[in-house]
Amino acid sequence: MTSPQELQAAGPLTLSAATAADLMTRNPVSIGQNATVREAVAFLTDRGFSAAPVIDEGGRPVGVVSRADIVIHHRHQADYVPAVPDYYEKTDLATRSGEPPPGGCQAENTYQAQVRDIMTPVVFAVSSEAPARRVVGDLVSLKVHRVFVVDASGALVGVISALDVLRHLR
Repeated sequence: MTSPQELQAAGPLTLSAATAADLMTRNPVSIGQNATVREAVAFLTDRGFSAAPVIDEGGRPVGVVSRADIVIHHRHQADYVPAVPDYYEKTDLATRSGEPPPGGCQAENTYQAQVRDIMTPVVFAVSSEAPARRVVGDLVSLKVHRVFVVDASGALVGVISALDVLRHLR
């Protein structure tokens, strides 16, 4: 492990990137605003992401969906309805063949919230020509973990995260 004294002896770190294009992760994976929250959960979990850009039909960023957004959403939603609602008698419930449902059966809530309903609808974006120092300053002053890089038409072409910046410190 490196001691604080060794770090001081090494000198200050410098950013080895000149522009946003040098810092960004190109062609970022994103999720559509019309995707369901279930799809967003699978998307983030399968890829090991903590958040992802949300895009519209034109490929323009319209927000960010994060694990925190999903947790907050699920805190306010019930995933399942009771196995037998109070207003039904057990004898009122039956399968198509007339048999009673098996014990412990639950009906899933079919409400399908979409990503646009739970995302953070704020986009901090820069052009690929933006100076790297400005990008780092934006991350710090805005207190955000990532900024989007967009082309002249506003389409998403990259993402710059705090980790991307750390990778360019020498």
